[in-house]
Parts: sequence; structure tokens; C-alpha cells
Amino acid sequence: MGKSPRPPVSSPRAASAQRQGPKTQTDVGRAAPADVDLDEWLPSPTVRVAHRRESAVAPDDLWRAACSVRLDDSALLGRLVRWRISGLAAEIPFNEMFRNDPFLVLVDRRERVLVSGLVGRIWTLHRDYPQLSDPEEFREWSTRGTARVLFANWVEPLTSGGSALHSETRVQAIGGQGRLGLATLRPVVAAFQQLIATDGIEEAVRRAEAV
Repeated sequence: MGKSPRPPVSSPRAASAQRQGPKTQTDVGRAAPADVDLDEWLPSPTVRVAHRRESAVAPDDLWRAACSVRLDDSALLGRLVRWRISGLAAEIPFNEMFRNDPFLVLVDRRERVLVSGLVGRIWTLHRDYPQLSDPEEFREWSTRGTARVLFANWVEPLTSGGSALHSETRVQAIGGQGRLGLATLRPVVAAFQQLIATDGIEEAVRRAEAV
């Protein structure tokens, strides 16, 4: 990627409270996919970032479009992901990425919901992500000096018609060293979390509405 991004120092809590246009929000409250309790997997996150975008298209169409977005379709977001997780192919769809190492699928309803998890020292660039054997291992993970990260993506139907695409990321630092490590990553989160909305969700909605 050439030079690493140099984000300004700002508060991820403040970034998570900003409104991002008339149909896109960050930190949209306690919304969760139907029949899935995210608190069951990661109840007390150190960092939480959530985005939501409404569209007039049907839920299945929006989910299908979201599943087709590749890393190289998402401009800076895709490059940032590949910078943080080495070895990812540019042409891999986000949907496929979340289903393969170093991620582990936690919930896959095959009905517009995908929840994945990752553990390890996420603040390094050495792909230090232990491989999880099953969802229960993610739930019980407590190794000090590491973090647990949950990625939830889902589409909900709207009573007024159309649908909404959600993305929520939760991070829990474990132990003092884990909190120190995560602190070094907070400026990156604060500076670039909005790319999930502008480069990821917006691309999915654009594709769905272009059909």
C-alpha cells in the first residue's frame, strides 16, 4: 500500500456519535439482527462502531448486493483492511473474507445475517490471530494481552417498505496489555471507521439500487 495512513488523533466515541448524512448513521443504538443477541457474544465492548443505511430495494436484493462487494471495490476501506490483515487477496468479497481464516463464523442464518469473530493482537501488523476451533471458543476467549472482535452485518426489512443495511463492530480488550495495545489502535478507528459507511455500505446500496 505504500506509506501507512497517518490518522489524526481523535476520540472514537465522538466519531461514533456523528450523523453521516440523511440516511447513514454511526452508533445507531442497540439495534441487532432479528433472533441474534450480539450481547450474547460480546456484551461489554471497549470500542463499538455501528452504521446503518436505508434503501428502497427489497431486503434480499440489498443483502445480495452487499455480499458481492469485494475489497477492491471499496476504495480506501479495502486497502486499509489489507494493510491490517496481510495476505488477503484484493478481489475477495467481504462476505467471503468474514467466513475464512482469521475470522470464524459465529452466526450464519443464511437469511440476511452474518456474524463473525476474530481474536488476537489486532494492533500489530504480524497477523497475530490465533485460529479458533468453534464459536464457543470465541465466547470464552480470555487470553490477556489480546482482544476479541465481533463483526455483525445484516439487512432488516422496513415497515414502510424497502430495507436497511447494518454493520456493527465490537472490540473487547483483555487485560492491561490488551487495553494498552488497543489504545494504540484507537486513532485508526477514529479516523477511518466512517469508511465502513462511505466505501462499504454505500457501495452495496448503490449496486442494489442500480439493478
